[in-house]
Amino acid sequence: MTPLERWVEEQAALTKPDKVYWCDGSEEEAHRLIESGMKEERVAGRPVFYELNHATFPNSYLHRSHPTDVARTEHLTFVCHPDRETAGANNNWMDPEEAKEKMRKLSDGCMRGRTMYVLPYMMGHPDSPYSKACIQLTDVSYVAISMRIMTRMTKDVVGKIGQRGDFVKGLHSIGDFDPNKRFIMHFPDEHFVWSIGSGYGGNALLGKKCFALRIASWIGLKEGWLAEHMVIMGIQDPAGHVTYVTAALPSACGKTNLAMLESALPGYKIWTIGDDIAWLNVGLDGRLWAINPETGFFGVAPGTSMKTNPNMMRTLKKGIFYPTLFTNTALNIDTNEPWWEGMDGQAPDNAADWQGNKWDASSGAKAAHPNSRFTASVYQCPTLSPEFDNPKGVPISAVIFGGKRTHVKPLVVEGMNWQNNVFLGSRMGSETTAAATHQEGVMRRDPMAMLPFCGYNMADYFGHWLKIGKRLIHPPRVFSVNWFRTDEKGRYLWPGFGENIRVLKWIIDRVNSRVGAKETPIGLVPHLKDFSLDGLNISKESLEKLFDVDADEWRKEAGDIEEFYKKFGARIPKEIWTELHSLKAKLGMSQ
Repeated sequence: MTPLERWVEEQAALTKPDKVYWCDGSEEEAHRLIESGMKEERVAGRPVFYELNHATFPNSYLHRSHPTDVARTEHLTFVCHPDRETAGANNNWMDPEEAKEKMRKLSDGCMRGRTMYVLPYMMGHPDSPYSKACIQLTDVSYVAISMRIMTRMTKDVVGKIGQRGDFVKGLHSIGDFDPNKRFIMHFPDEHFVWSIGSGYGGNALLGKKCFALRIASWIGLKEGWLAEHMVIMGIQDPAGHVTYVTAALPSACGKTNLAMLESALPGYKIWTIGDDIAWLNVGLDGRLWAINPETGFFGVAPGTSMKTNPNMMRTLKKGIFYPTLFTNTALNIDTNEPWWEGMDGQAPDNAADWQGNKWDASSGAKAAHPNSRFTASVYQCPTLSPEFDNPKGVPISAVIFGGKRTHVKPLVVEGMNWQNNVFLGSRMGSETTAAATHQEGVMRRDPMAMLPFCGYNMADYFGHWLKIGKRLIHPPRVFSVNWFRTDEKGRYLWPGFGENIRVLKWIIDRVNSRVGAKETPIGLVPHLKDFSLDGLNISKESLEKLFDVDADEWRKEAGDIEEFYKKFGARIPKEIWTELHSLKAKLGMSQ
């Protein structure tokens, strides 16, 4: 018996499923599991899948989750290092043995009456030196189908693991959906994630945030690479040259829209490699190289339309070899199509809400849950980069940090050097969204968009970024962007969406030394003469506000940044404090 078979047997003895099924990742198997999920399997008393209109949304299905299970449960997510300090102020911590004892009690018999699905999958291309072989166990076909879309799930992974015992392990059960028995436990030293009580993507698709970020960030610290919450994209200019960039933005801040952007500037094109996660390695050439360990999109549905993200809408209607799943969207009963707020056209007259109840538009209630999702294969994307399956990845020339700020932050700022670049990322803040279970619209620090996903002390994470920089012979330039600045009436100053190519053009012009920049206390901003505005209806006053650096606002910002750093005590690298003190001096603040 191999170590893998022994581990599966041990988990089955604990969880006591009616049967154990080893998935092979085939198309035929996916159809069979979906059929079973529509006709036989029940979760919370109803089918796992509902078939949608395949004439308009080919190979698409609707899934409705438990009403208490609609987002990441950050307060029930723990990182179980042997000591609290290694986990840091950015993580909930529990002693590993205490956590395992708690989870053993909750998991005892949790799969009775269900099937345990064994999911063998790769994060990254099988031929990539950066890929990892993984196994997840789950008791719901929704997770099995989602993982087939999101990862390279194949029986070949079992052979790749062979007699090794160091494969990445994930144990998941929906349990009884009791929020008081819902936990997501990470054991970084064992490369193991244990989740119970939730079927929501970020809590149940363990290859995603749980492994590809929290566990992988810890592995990256040990092995000398970075696991990041980032878009990977190529920007092709009119001469046909492609510049590859990564971009870190918190959930629901336009990450997917950016990754699949349809350019408003003639001659420019975006090539999509990933919309959520990047694994970054220092290449033999001294450049930063990126791979997307996933093969799918798990995106926020509300607000997605032909105006905001036409390429995603095309992706969602192209399901052939892979099914497309919609989770907690509304249903247009007359057409049997998914619907959500912000979608093209009028709201349907006859609709069911995200829980299947009759929806009345006049009630003021949302039809789709604000965090309703789609899960779609990257291979359906019309802008998929020809380099997507390159085992080496792509070389990164620029890193972009973004967030949702209605004030303070300019449209685009460039860092001064690598130390300043890490400071730029570490000071990121964003107004919160529905992707996590907390109040929307509240400002919180979210360094590198990794606050909920860094699997160890974030102060040490800043130090790791600084060390990576010392190994780079040709480091990427680093920028901050903010599409969301508003005027005094709350109206957005920047049109966003396809017009964001104008910001990306300036970024690649900087990368290729085509334009200069103007120094401010917070970094470099464009000379307005170098910023492409042809065909854009925006006033000079609005443009000036977009790039305004208000000293009073930034003095308050510097104070907030300092308070955030203090949560991590003496572990914050001295280089980061040096940068903060330099900023305060430029703003005329006392030290």
